[in-house]
Amino acid sequence: MTDSPFAPPTPVGGQSPRPEAGDDSQQSSSVVTEASTREEVAPTADAGMAADAAAGSQYGTEVATAQPETFPWEMPPADVPPVAPKAPVGRVRKRTVAAICVGALALGILGGAGGAWAYNEWGPSSSSVALPAVNGTSVDRPEGSVASIAAAVMPSVVSIETATAQGSATGTGFVIREDGYILTNNHVVDGANNDTVKVLKSDGSIEEGKVIGTTPEYDLAVVKIDEKGLSPLVLGDSDQVVVGDAAIAVGSPLGLDSTVTTGIISALHRPVTAGDGTQAPAYIDAIQTDAAINPGNSGGPLINSAGEVIGINSAIASLGGSATQQAGSVGLGFAITSNQARRTAEQLINDGEATFPVIGVLLDERYNGEGIKVVDDSSGVIADGPSAAAGIEPGDIITQIDGRPVTRSDELVVAIRAKAPGDDVVLTVKQGDSTKEVTVTLGSNSEVNVDEPAPNPSE
Repeated sequence: MTDSPFAPPTPVGGQSPRPEAGDDSQQSSSVVTEASTREEVAPTADAGMAADAAAGSQYGTEVATAQPETFPWEMPPADVPPVAPKAPVGRVRKRTVAAICVGALALGILGGAGGAWAYNEWGPSSSSVALPAVNGTSVDRPEGSVASIAAAVMPSVVSIETATAQGSATGTGFVIREDGYILTNNHVVDGANNDTVKVLKSDGSIEEGKVIGTTPEYDLAVVKIDEKGLSPLVLGDSDQVVVGDAAIAVGSPLGLDSTVTTGIISALHRPVTAGDGTQAPAYIDAIQTDAAINPGNSGGPLINSAGEVIGINSAIASLGGSATQQAGSVGLGFAITSNQARRTAEQLINDGEATFPVIGVLLDERYNGEGIKVVDDSSGVIADGPSAAAGIEPGDIITQIDGRPVTRSDELVVAIRAKAPGDDVVLTVKQGDSTKEVTVTLGSNSEVNVDEPAPNPSE
C-alpha cells in the first residue's frame, strides 16, 4: 500500500481490469456506462461491483470484484478523522403536533382564568360591577320631622307674580283663611297693575288675586282669590320663640316655587328697616334665622317644629348687590313676627288699612351718648300725646323699654311697633340727674303724629 493519499487502489487479485489492446468497443462502452451510471445514479460500492460483474459476464471474461473507484477530490485527508454524519431530520407526527396545540390551548385558558381572578381580587374596581341592591327599607318620617311638616304646609303656600309699570316681580304668600285670603309682603304686590296679581297654587293651577289691603309701615299685604275650602296655616305665638328653636322657610326663591330650607332661630328683636324709598320705611321687630332666604322668599312662612307660622319672611342681609341684581342669602334672614302679622292682617281684611302704635315724641338722631334722646325743644313731645300724658319732657333720654336696653332710635321704634295701640309699655327715662320708670299707654298713628327722627341739620 502506498502512503500517497491520491494513489489508485490496488485491484483485487493483482491484475488490472484494463481491457486488452484492440478492444476499443468494449472500452468505449464501459466508459459510457460508467459515465451514465455516475451521472444518473449516485456512485456506491454496490453499484460499481454489479456493473463490473455484468460486463464480465457479457464478454465471458472473469472480472475480479474491486472497490469502487474513488476520485482524488473525494478522498479525505488520511490524518483527519472522519466526521460523524448528522442525524437525519425527521418529520413530526400529526399526533405530536395536535398534542402540542392542545397543551398550548390548555395553558392559555388556565393563564387567562388565573389572570382574570387575580384582577378581580386585587385590580381596580370596574364600572360594570353591579352596585348593592336596594334593601327596600322605608325611611322613617315621624310626626314633627321636616319632611312631614313640609308635606303638611306645602299645599297652603303659593307663588305670587306681580306685573308693574317697571316690570314684573315674584314673591310668596300663604293661605290664612279657607275662603281665599292670602298674606304676603307689601313690597311683593306694591305697584301691581289694577291691584291684580297672579297666584300660582301648589297643584299648578293659577288664580287671579286681588290686593285688598297693604301697609308699608309693617311691609304686609293681603290678597284675595275667589276660592273656598282652602287649607289655612295657623299663626302661632311668636312671643314663645327662643333662640335655638328649629325653623323651616317655605317659598319661591328666585322663582323656584315649593322650596323648603331649614335652620334655627339665631336672634330675636332685630331692628330691621326696609323700604325702597318710594313709601314710608317699614320698621320691623324681626326674628333672625339662618334658614336660607333669597329674593322670591318674601312673604312666605317661617315655620316652627309644630308646623305653625311664627314669622313672615321679609328681608335678608347681604354682602352686596346692584339695582338690577340682588345678592343671595348669607345666612342672615329676617321675618316679621306672627303676632304682629295677625293684628295687621285682621285690620287689612276688615278695614283695608292698618294702624300702628306711637308714643308721641320726636327722636334726636344727632345724639351720640347713652340711650336715645328726645329732641330738646317744643317739637320733641307732641302735645296731648301719650308721652306728654306720662310726664316725658323734651331733652329726656330713654335708656330701656320694658327692661330691654335701647341704644339706637330704630330699636325703640320697632319695639313700640311690635305692640298694639292701647298697650302699655314701661320706659326707663333719665331726666337731668335722676332716672325714673314711666308707664306709657300707646296711641294710634291715626290719632297722633307719627314718631319720626328729627331732620339732620346738615341736610
